[in-house]
Amino acid sequence: MESLFILIPIAAIFVAIAGAIFVWAVKGDQFEDLDREGERILFEDDEHSK
Repeated sequence: MESLFILIPIAAIFVAIAGAIFVWAVKGDQFEDLDREGERILFEDDEHSK
């Protein structure tokens, strides 16, 4: 039972950190163009491979 007094605050801290990182990524426009990187891999320019 005593371990819950330690584990619950640690879990809450991890959730708060993960939430803060997610909000920081959204505000930093990390999720604005989700298709660009996938298309960049599929449609590479042939100029660089020569």
